[in-house]
Amino acid sequence: MKNKGLLAALCLVATAGCSTQGQIDPDIMQIATTPLTCSNKAECDLWWQRAHTWVASHSKYEIETANDSLIQTAGPDGGKRALAYQITRAASPNGTITIGFSAHCDSSLGCKPNPWEAGADFKQFVRGTGAGVAHGSATPSQNAPDAMHPETLPGKTTTLPNGEAMSQ
Repeated sequence: MKNKGLLAALCLVATAGCSTQGQIDPDIMQIATTPLTCSNKAECDLWWQRAHTWVASHSKYEIETANDSLIQTAGPDGGKRALAYQITRAASPNGTITIGFSAHCDSSLGCKPNPWEAGADFKQFVRGTGAGVAHGSATPSQNAPDAMHPETLPGKTTTLPNGEAMSQ
């Protein structure tokens, strides 16, 4: 009985410690959750090229697959905080193309960089808006994610309302 009380107290302390970590700026969250959807071949090809450039310059892991529908890095390696990336390109029935972003690591200490911030940076780069653009310029996601942040669940994947996976 004494051990159960101690265990419960440790769990409470661990949970409280996690809940204060990883708070993401709402503007970053908004950018990270806004879908990347292009509407014509020239724009989509340019965005896909930018997606490849961004992954190549930001990933600590080698790119394993790069074709017309997938850009995927190696990793994540056991216990490392570096992000592994998976970028997808899928046509929609309405003729648009959506570029999906997924990032995750394998560390109980969290990822570096933060997956939400990496997603926002990726999307700004692909759109050509860059990091210097005001955060409020992105269109808001209609269904914002709940308060559960991937930073509090190492190794877990969160599916965003737009269908993209954001994980750690």
